[in-house]
Amino acid sequence: MKQLYIKQKVFSIGEKFTVKDEREQDVYYVEGSFMRIPKTFSIMNAGGREVAQITKKVFSFLPKFFVEADGREVLTIKKELSFFKARYSIDSADIEVHGNWWDMDFQVLQRGAVVGEVSKKWFTWGDSYSVQVWNEELEAIIIAIVVAIDCVKSDEASSSNQ
Repeated sequence: MKQLYIKQKVFSIGEKFTVKDEREQDVYYVEGSFMRIPKTFSIMNAGGREVAQITKKVFSFLPKFFVEADGREVLTIKKELSFFKARYSIDSADIEVHGNWWDMDFQVLQRGAVVGEVSKKWFTWGDSYSVQVWNEELEAIIIAIVVAIDCVKSDEASSSNQ
């Protein structure tokens, strides 16, 4: 098992942050596009190679985000039509998210087996997440899922403030 931590800076122009391991070493770098359409997030490994990308679909009736890892689409997060509370769904061929992903407390499963677990750290300045990875082959995908869900939540919060 590998333990990772994501700590976003509250006032980060350009939306850059790192993913650290338990020894506080940088493992991944996440960089959001600033003032660009479509909105994207690139996730690079410590060597600078892009391992995943999140893209918000531009022309869509309801928000939709695509997550790619190693050049292939692994999942889609889309808002569903609802009148009272925002509802989103995650579509993927073999990856499922179980738990309360809106509050960032969930498990990531592949074909029914738990491959990762995410929990939000409370009482911190900015959003902080603890990520446990049981299948290191899916590490970049799990990090991409966390960043994508956080992006969806941020997008929802900014649209409700307008």
